[in-house]
Amino acid sequence: MNNEFWTFIFGRLTREALPLHEPIPVVTFIVVALGGMALLAALTYFKLWGYLWFEWFTSVDHKKIGIMYMVLGLVMLLRGFSDAIMMRLQQAMAFGGSEGYLNAHHYDQVFTAHGVIMIFFVAMPLITGFMNYVVPLQIGARCQLPLPQ
Repeated sequence: MNNEFWTFIFGRLTREALPLHEPIPVVTFIVVALGGMALLAALTYFKLWGYLWFEWFTSVDHKKIGIMYMVLGLVMLLRGFSDAIMMRLQQAMAFGGSEGYLNAHHYDQVFTAHGVIMIFFVAMPLITGFMNYVVPLQIGARCQLPLPQ
């Protein structure tokens, strides 16, 4: 019963399926996890959770919403840029019978992820954020006033 439950939940995802023997994903995961923990620690240390929640995350100001879209686009631009660097490095290393540091299957995955990230997570948030920031100013829409406390 217990084994069937975990198989139903995770399917073929087992500990053996995780790429713990490949250094690139493991080091990347460690760096991202440490960076995320450092960010959470900094937000807690400087007591910015309330400010972020009330001034940014729940804001109805079109400018702040546009800025949040554009920040997401810039963060994902860094992610897409890292994929581009990996692809160029692979192309520079894979010549003269050498396979390079990525096998063909992994290169295809990086190539596809790069395209999806750059279109859906970079171009669209940047365009949407810019439009969300500028269009209400262009049409003369009234700004949303904060609610009285």
